[in-house]
Amino acid sequence: MLAFVLGGMKHLWLLFLICASSFATEQRPNIVFLICDDLGYGDVHCLNPEHGKIATPGADRLAAQGMIFTDAHSGSSVCTPTRYGVMTGRYSWRTKLQGGVVEGFAPSLIAKDRPTVASFLKSAGYHTAIIGKWHLNFEYLDPKSGKPYKAKEFDTPPVGAKIPDGPITRGFDSYHGFHHARDMEAVIENDTVIEHDEVVHMLPRLRRKAVEYINSRKGQEQPFFLYLPLGSPHTPIVPAPEWQGRSGLGDYGDFVMQTDDVVVAVSEALERNGMTKNTLFILTSDNGCSKAAGIDKLAEQGHKVSANLRGSKADIWDGGHRIPFIARWPAKIAAGTTSDQLICLVDFFATTADILGKPVPAGSCEDSVSFLPAFGGEKIVSTRHGVIHHSISGHFAYRQGPWKLALAKASGGWSSPTEAKVPAGWPKGQLYHMKDDIGETTNLFESKSEIVNQLLDLLQADIARGRSTDGPDSTNDFADIVLWKSEKGRKAKKK
Repeated sequence: MLAFVLGGMKHLWLLFLICASSFATEQRPNIVFLICDDLGYGDVHCLNPEHGKIATPGADRLAAQGMIFTDAHSGSSVCTPTRYGVMTGRYSWRTKLQGGVVEGFAPSLIAKDRPTVASFLKSAGYHTAIIGKWHLNFEYLDPKSGKPYKAKEFDTPPVGAKIPDGPITRGFDSYHGFHHARDMEAVIENDTVIEHDEVVHMLPRLRRKAVEYINSRKGQEQPFFLYLPLGSPHTPIVPAPEWQGRSGLGDYGDFVMQTDDVVVAVSEALERNGMTKNTLFILTSDNGCSKAAGIDKLAEQGHKVSANLRGSKADIWDGGHRIPFIARWPAKIAAGTTSDQLICLVDFFATTADILGKPVPAGSCEDSVSFLPAFGGEKIVSTRHGVIHHSISGHFAYRQGPWKLALAKASGGWSSPTEAKVPAGWPKGQLYHMKDDIGETTNLFESKSEIVNQLLDLLQADIARGRSTDGPDSTNDFADIVLWKSEKGRKAKKK
């Protein structure tokens, strides 16, 4: 009898282990993070149905099957800082990069010992891949001498150049793509420049490689993380011949449609391989639409790239950094849902940790808060008082609830009026109630001084502590962080 009982308990224990193992597997979704380059909030039709004249069936279908976040923000209103935040869960202005973007041919902006979302997921058993644009700096070495090439010596990195500090040294198992727009001809595989190709071929290449990667994971028990940072619709605006004329709005509209087709291709690949249900698929952008798209002409044709937001890429106004953000995960997210909770792309790292039920690594995620609860319609639990915005020229803004304080006289970027051309007598800062005034038309800076001071104190504390979330104080890499850039006479510089 005792033997029977013990034997039964043994079988129950085995059953428990099997169930626990299955539960753990189910709790580890595949993750696809597709980030477009310079795609404005209003460029996605379902986010801007009245004034969005570009067809985006891929994004629209993804939204119908998942959740739209209406108040999502990039870590900056330009490229490099946002990508740093996605990878590290930390604002980029805590580094030496106080404005603008990096240019390549230089050591990585991500310190070698800093955890990334890729290294974290890899340590948790994921296969990790990046297909697309890095734009966080790395060096190119002469394969014979091992010495670094200098940017001034090359229009584009030479074939055969070796990369000692690229994505595969920052947590990724594989890399196929390019560094940034000016070096797009140089195609990189893992740690080597493998060929030169025309820029018009890059977007089709990334589409093809993404589908090939997803196909390769079929039948694999190991979950995967695919980071898919496209280089479009950023300049050079080069729609492939088969896409030219499709939008009726010129090259930019055509290029947005071709970009959206990557969303279609990825969705179809996931569905074809039976991966849709347990894959978290996020579609977003690194900042707002660039003036290079011809924003005024598009507006004349009825298309508003920023929808009802003020400004565009580079600006401290919301058109610079409020971005499309759509998440689909059928196992966890109800179809056709919307969240108006405030989130930032720096939150991606903490969210992945929350999904896995693991703590974030030490020395990471100083500014990252999990938005996982929002997937289930629940309130995000945050130890962060607010979200910090940053413009191309380093102008700060602080958002808490409906209030937004901008430490800039005007756009802080490229839109008119710029800081250098602001009319005399304008207030030194801006305060807006974003629920009542999403277009940032009524500046309350001088009439709501109490709120201004409260938000300013919170911003100063978040900077001084080296983090904006609960945890041990950290240290910024750069000591001389200037709060009021316009008072220093700094001008927004177009990169």
